[in-house]
Amino acid sequence: MNSVPKSRLLTLVAAVLALALAAAALVMVLADVATTSTGAVNEAQQYASPPAKVSSEKTGTGLASRKLAVANPLYKTGRLTDVNCSPGDLPAGSMTAYRRFLTRVTACLNKAWAAQFRKADLPFTKPRLRIITGKVRTPCGAWNTGADGVYCSTDRTMYLMISKAQLRNPFPLGITRLVAHEYGHHVQQVSGVWSYYWTARTTAGKAKRLQLSRNSELQAECFSAVFMSTMEGTPLVTPDDWAYTVNWFRKNGAKGWPQNDHGRGPTQAAWMTRGFERGSPGACNTWAANPRNVT
Repeated sequence: MNSVPKSRLLTLVAAVLALALAAAALVMVLADVATTSTGAVNEAQQYASPPAKVSSEKTGTGLASRKLAVANPLYKTGRLTDVNCSPGDLPAGSMTAYRRFLTRVTACLNKAWAAQFRKADLPFTKPRLRIITGKVRTPCGAWNTGADGVYCSTDRTMYLMISKAQLRNPFPLGITRLVAHEYGHHVQQVSGVWSYYWTARTTAGKAKRLQLSRNSELQAECFSAVFMSTMEGTPLVTPDDWAYTVNWFRKNGAKGWPQNDHGRGPTQAAWMTRGFERGSPGACNTWAANPRNVT
């Protein structure tokens, strides 16, 4: 039996730690101005309330609102634009390098998704980016325990935390995947997909709310994988590291959630694989998928 080089073992240990942090970072905090009739929802570490205002021009009837989710123009735009993203190295222990890396990944996402929205003839606005080193209170509420990344719909901001553990053991692929996941929620917000999500939640029972949450989370994960596919074969996204990441989520992706609102591990891995292999937002239409594939 061949021995494993010490350097490879250290790399794998760092990757395991970073992926554990990334999985915890899937905590999503969503809220809007508290003038709606339903109040706040606190389930599966999510604090959420429907948007205060839903444009009648944008959503119309419930049927029209659903169309924004199941037949969004983004689904017909083909492969995500490759913007030759190269965020650079991420050495351990450098806060400056970490901030630069997060900023560059976000800039790549801005370019790629702006191009995709132009293909769909949809208006696009960039999310704000705020890099933090400790818990903050966002317009969406208190910071959730264990969260390393949050997208808040009120101020359309991605809050990305650099923890001491991440700084010691950075895993560039895992960190990029996390940023792209949170960005996927922004895509849902500005494309109108969430108009249906929040409208449907207002009248849904618990089981249906969990299903809607899985649709949203798995789509964001698939959007993330679509972006990762544009860097396939680069030093950031090697075949071995991507396969390792998908397998890690297959085994561990659901362990951090008390309720099944993000999907089972194998389901998460399946949507990651689907997005990565097809490379198109159209591969991520969880809203029209058979419910058995969004469990």
